[in-house]
Order: sequence, then C-alpha cells, then structure tokens
Amino acid sequence: MTAKTDHEAQLRQRRAELMSRLDRVEHSLDQPQNPDVEDRATEREGDEVLEGLGNAGLTELRQIEAALKRIEDGSYGACAACGEDISEERLTAVPHATRCRNCA
Repeated sequence: MTAKTDHEAQLRQRRAELMSRLDRVEHSLDQPQNPDVEDRATEREGDEVLEGLGNAGLTELRQIEAALKRIEDGSYGACAACGEDISEERLTAVPHATRCRNCA
C-alpha cells in the first residue's frame, strides 16, 4: 500500500466514525424533553455540549470530504498556500491537512 492509499483509508475510516457519532448526537438531541424543570435544565446543558461536539464533527467531516476530493483530483499532499509538498509526517498526523507545517 502506498502512503496516499493509507491516508485515503484512514480518511474513509474517520469519516465513517464521524458519521456514526453525528447520528448518535442527532438522535440524542431529538429525544423528548423531560417534564421536570430541573432535569430539563441539566439536559439543556448536556445538549449544548452535544451540539458543540456535533459542530466540531461536521467541520472535521467537511475537511475529510475535501481531502478525499483532493486525492481524487490529484492535488492531495500539496500545500494550499505555497504549493510545496506537505510532509508525510504531517499527513500521517493530520491526513486532511491543507497546508505544510511552515504555512500552518
């Protein structure tokens, strides 16, 4: 397997994990509210945390989708700012990276 193929597999796996997590978050947020006012206040705090996690997940999902598109069009691994190659170490750590270490 090439590094690019490894990154693509890693991105696809992470995308599946995020989609599963987002489904669980959405399901939790769709639950009916508790009739008890004090419990409902606690649930609202939990919902705010879930919404934050959901928003972060959606952001990462968009980044992953963009990285998969770059793999498809052949521009994956090139820095969006300077055009130089993004290091293999950086892509291994952050496979959806759009910038090299110097430009990030």
